[in-house]
Amino acid sequence: MTKSQLIQMVADRHNLTRQDAEAVVSTVFSNISQALEDGDRVELRGFGAFSVRPRDAREGRNPKTGTVVHIPPKKTPFFKAGKEMRRRVDGVD
Repeated sequence: MTKSQLIQMVADRHNLTRQDAEAVVSTVFSNISQALEDGDRVELRGFGAFSVRPRDAREGRNPKTGTVVHIPPKKTPFFKAGKEMRRRVDGVD
């Protein structure tokens, strides 16, 4: 599902204009993104949780030349599906 499909689905299910549905979806995504930027955890009950995980600095190799390359530390977004979501995906009631 793409973002535009999600917007259309929200508009259809809740009798909203496409512009209003787009505003709702964009607001939700931007608030989740902002919370992750701030280092917060976002939990959506029944769906899952978004968090940020730190990655340590490490040594890597350039696959073309084989030379050692330093990879700096960074933070990456992480999603963990909730129990209800895992059950729905597995088809377990």
